[in-house]
Amino acid sequence: MTNNNRTIIEVHALQTTAPGNLNRDDTGSPKSVVYGGALRTRVSSQAWKRQTRLAFNELLDPKDLGLRTKRVVEVLRDKILELDENADAEAAATVAETIFANGAGIKLAAPRAKKDRENEDVERLQQPGYLLFIGNRQFEKLAEVGVKALQEDDPVAAIKAEKKEIKKIVADERAIDVALFGRMVADDTDLNVDAAAQVAHAISVQEIEPESDFFTAVDDVKNTAEDETDAGAAMLGDVEFNAATFYRYANVDADRLRDTLGDTQATAEAVKAFVQAFVTSVPQGKINSFAHATLPELVYVTVRDSQAVNLIGAFERPVEPDYVEHATKALVKREQEFERAYDVTPVKAWVVRIGEDTETADALAENVSLSEALTDLAGVVSSRLDQE
Repeated sequence: MTNNNRTIIEVHALQTTAPGNLNRDDTGSPKSVVYGGALRTRVSSQAWKRQTRLAFNELLDPKDLGLRTKRVVEVLRDKILELDENADAEAAATVAETIFANGAGIKLAAPRAKKDRENEDVERLQQPGYLLFIGNRQFEKLAEVGVKALQEDDPVAAIKAEKKEIKKIVADERAIDVALFGRMVADDTDLNVDAAAQVAHAISVQEIEPESDFFTAVDDVKNTAEDETDAGAAMLGDVEFNAATFYRYANVDADRLRDTLGDTQATAEAVKAFVQAFVTSVPQGKINSFAHATLPELVYVTVRDSQAVNLIGAFERPVEPDYVEHATKALVKREQEFERAYDVTPVKAWVVRIGEDTETADALAENVSLSEALTDLAGVVSSRLDQE
């Protein structure tokens, strides 16, 4: 296979969770998929991407991140009022709507009215028909445009005159999470951002059978009342759950990420944050009921210069107990076979693992801590990108 000197970072992980319902379908059951002729439990890529993105708040400067919301007019109005405390709130809202509708070319409409809504002001502000992903720095720059427009005799006309600049602000997206996960704007494809990261649906390496937890909720007052002849449950119900060892996979195209962020060091730090957030995050579905948060038994991080390689095929045949041990051996075998057949051997790789069941993975790379792997990874990415 031809080496085109790309820099693609991959994360492969085996993670056993406690019994739980991490990611529900429309009926409340754990999501599933039939793979290799066997029923597997599944966690959607969206569920794990959201938790990864939320983890960024602890790892990165909030100014380097974005907001994904329909309430962009509300956010921009509030930022305008923060910059100009003397501005009229209604005028600021009009300016915010004009910036998005006439400046950025985003179609807005009044949201559907809801009864008994406490904040009537939010309800009347217009919204796009879809979630819009915009960086915090972009919001700040748009707010500056809004404050400047409010100082003019005709703020709306002033904004329309700045249409080119407004478009440039929105399009010049340097927010790390926007660059990683991308943005699609239905009203103007020029505002789209190609995602640099790909996240696969996590599926169990073993076949699973759905289970159901029957629960009761006891009324504390009723249970202690002397005159009550029935001290039974006040509520009955059931919830489906399962337990599994998941294979998780994601990759980042560092070259594409740098094209969006425009800076090698920022790209290296973004890759480092993504890997850490992806590895350590867990979807929160019914977590208070199951406390299913765990960390992976095995993490295999690679830097490839050819193409991304998902190793899910290692588990096309469901593994047997002990799941972690057998899944590790299957993953190692699949990686080695791909390297031999297709010349996709990583230019650098790291293994982060716990326990004896994952010892086989040491054949792939040096066994290090996650912090050591992340530090080394950032250096490798930075060095490779600087050489291009």
